Amino acid sequence: MGSILDRFTLTDHVAVVTGAGRGIGAASAIALAEAGADVVIAARTESQLRVVAERIEAVGRRAVVVPANLAHTAEVAALAQTAYDAFGRLDVVVNNVGGTIPNAFTDTDVSYLEEAFHFNVSTAHALTRAAVPLMLASLGTEAEPRQKSVVSISSALGRLGGRGYLAYGTAKAALAHWTKLAATDLNPRIRVNGIYVGSVLTSALEFVAGVPEMKAQLEEQTPLGTIGEAEDVAAAVLYLASPAGKYLTGKMLEVDGGIQQPNLDLNLPDLAPQPGTVPSPAPSPAAS
Repeated sequence: MGSILDRFTLTDHVAVVTGAGRGIGAASAIALAEAGADVVIAARTESQLRVVAERIEAVGRRAVVVPANLAHTAEVAALAQTAYDAFGRLDVVVNNVGGTIPNAFTDTDVSYLEEAFHFNVSTAHALTRAAVPLMLASLGTEAEPRQKSVVSISSALGRLGGRGYLAYGTAKAALAHWTKLAATDLNPRIRVNGIYVGSVLTSALEFVAGVPEMKAQLEEQTPLGTIGEAEDVAAAVLYLASPAGKYLTGKMLEVDGGIQQPNLDLNLPDLAPQPGTVPSPAPSPAAS
């Protein structure tokens, strides 16, 4: 019987990680490489990807750099074939790209909500759908089983209520439920899991690091008393992607410092009636 640590290895596996130029995506790509995987990394900024590729190559693995606008579903879906063409197999997909700027309810129009859904959910579906036949084509033999795994990065705000996070939280909640439904569809060959991520000090929270009061609020309102690191999430990605997590599918891990409510108050005021701004009634639907 081998060491329990052997279950965390991905020797000669192939992974695709989106949004891999920095933050959680970069940390996840490097973690998978350290576990033995070759990695296709994609993001908008090539210079950032090159830095990550150097880290991957430094641990003896191969990296394919793909600068792309991952808001375009055709570009994100093409990453699956890129991985298969480069390495002859595909084992792991990490749907990390996403995000939406907080916004007041009255400033969140339908197009803003739809863009949030597209960037956080449609992109994950496009890549995973393209990856599935290539994963199945490289399942291996009974003597050399090759486990397949999809990991999606959601947010604690996909399960918590917080003012100003309607578009972002709704999209991340949809991604979490997509994860559960996709797992059901892809059983038993491909496992699909996700992570509810809490406050992690990446570029998305750079504005917090520069405001001591906001940083202190995040720390004080997190039960573990600190902001997370990208590597905290990358460790969970590795667990879910590797044989260590082989008995999990359709599950969401909460890597969030223990929060049960949002730990950053955006100080959005209560709505109040504005004199002289009574809206006109909506037009009645035309009679059929």
